[in-house]
Amino acid sequence: MSEPLSFMMGQFKAIIPTDRQYCARHMWLQQTEPNVFKVGFTSYSVRLLQDVYFLEWTIDPGTTVKDRQEIGEVESAKAVSSMYTPCAGEILEFNEALLNDPAGINADNYGDGWLYLLKTMEPLLTPEEYVKVLEDGWDETQRTIKGQMN
Repeated sequence: MSEPLSFMMGQFKAIIPTDRQYCARHMWLQQTEPNVFKVGFTSYSVRLLQDVYFLEWTIDPGTTVKDRQEIGEVESAKAVSSMYTPCAGEILEFNEALLNDPAGINADNYGDGWLYLLKTMEPLLTPEEYVKVLEDGWDETQRTIKGQMN
């Protein structure tokens, strides 16, 4: 595996491992078997959410989902936010450990903090393409963050 990429969010470095793929909505997808991926929040999204302390799914395992379908909610220090799929596919299972204690998202978002398994054949972004998405959207993200603080 090559060295992870990074993206500077002000003083914070968002790490982008190169052993997985990404979607523009700040989720990583790591292949576990053909067309099956663990899905989780990137360090960029975890940083924007800040401390995640509640997670709820509104669908069941085995559900076929569309791209951008709402599948649950995440509550963090920042807000309660709806969660959407990174692409179309089938949700195979949820990381049950996170329902009891979602702190794994904060502590190990690229490891034990994975959210669910997704079966998909949709095209995904390379780590380099994802960093480009971050670069292209950073100015807008900063304006949004500053607007929330005012």
